[in-house]
Amino acid sequence: MASSTWRKLTKALARRFGYDVIRFHPESSDGAKLFAVLQYLHTDLIFDVGANQGQYGSDLREYGYGGRIVSFEPLTSAHALLIRRAASDAAWKIHPRSAIGDSEGEVTMNIAGNNVSSSVLPMLAQHANAAPHSRYVGSETAALTRLDTVAPAYTAGAESIFLKIDTQGFEAAVLRGATQLLRGCRAVQLEMSLTPLYEGQELWQYFLHDLTGLGFELWTVLPGFVEASTGRTLQMDAIFVRP
Repeated sequence: MASSTWRKLTKALARRFGYDVIRFHPESSDGAKLFAVLQYLHTDLIFDVGANQGQYGSDLREYGYGGRIVSFEPLTSAHALLIRRAASDAAWKIHPRSAIGDSEGEVTMNIAGNNVSSSVLPMLAQHANAAPHSRYVGSETAALTRLDTVAPAYTAGAESIFLKIDTQGFEAAVLRGATQLLRGCRAVQLEMSLTPLYEGQELWQYFLHDLTGLGFELWTVLPGFVEASTGRTLQMDAIFVRP
């Protein structure tokens, strides 16, 4: 059987079960695209803000990134699993449980049913209707701090810093608390909403204006939260690079 025919049959079978088979290449794989950016920038330190249970860090290792990672997570249950996941990785540090924003103190975290949609901000109906399993089911208090306060403890020796932010609508506050760190960052990856999903959040136009004003260029976008019933993209990840 010709290899092209075999590939078609494999993909057809996978799609019958709700999966797709793609080549690990920047043209077809989001993971490969991210890894290509990290390699291009010679990234040696990644700040992972909004790490949840460590999915992003684990993906980085699977893609082939071997540099340092520092993860931040405010939820008690997710933070415990994050510590467990990174325990055997000497280059992956977990910061004490805390939320990251633009001030110091405490903050109430809204806990989502799916955990990953948890946020400081109230969830709007657009989000809850598109993903009912993400509705809030509880809350807890976490320490709140700024990246400019805590980042210097981790940046010694770093030559190419990559900042990733996934804080469910709270990304603007994270950036406002990282003005010093951003001066030394080569790239920023953050989640941008195309429509309001959390009360008081900034949308994609804000980040495009803010980060380009700081000398970054919009480098690439990665698909994110899609409303299954309509195919509408509600959130996407954008990577901004300082050339």
